[in-house]
Amino acid sequence: MKISTADPSAIGLFGLAIVTLVASSQKLGWTEGTAFVIPWAIFLGAFAQLFACIHDAKKGNTFGTTAFGAYAFFWFGVAASWLIQHGVFGESLEAGADTHQLGFAFAGYLIFTLFMTIGAMETHKVLFLIFVCIDFLFLGLTLSNFGIAEHYMHNVAAVSELCIALLSLYGSGASVLNAHFGRVFLPVGKPFGIFTK
Repeated sequence: MKISTADPSAIGLFGLAIVTLVASSQKLGWTEGTAFVIPWAIFLGAFAQLFACIHDAKKGNTFGTTAFGAYAFFWFGVAASWLIQHGVFGESLEAGADTHQLGFAFAGYLIFTLFMTIGAMETHKVLFLIFVCIDFLFLGLTLSNFGIAEHYMHNVAAVSELCIALLSLYGSGASVLNAHFGRVFLPVGKPFGIFTK
């Protein structure tokens, strides 16, 4: 008896798409505050990608497991940070928050995303473009949190996040429809073939 598991990347990319769409609306100034970004960060950014991570692990996909898992926990961390900033865990914790610590976290994720971008080159071109945009998102978040060209870097992060949302929506749609129809309905581009034999 063989038990097969469906490709979970569509739901993972969908979760990434929705949370970055909502979060980018706040960064771009189209909406205000993070109160209504938090639920999407937890349930779409975190849980949807964690679901994809677990099921990619069952398929033996180290790259997908690591990517979806790392970004799932990123959104858990971001949501918790916003809750602290909103004073949910008390005034003393809110008062003691140092946003430079977020800068170090973002710098770590920038390094992580840079080597994941290399791996994405051998998956498909849409995923590669998503990772390039994530690189620019973390570059913008890191520098803006350290007060380096703060306004400009904030805008870099905002535009990058919107691009992540749009590309991830396309990637999710392609993953679903290509599998559903059993053919290339929405092209995602072949791997670059640089690092694989």
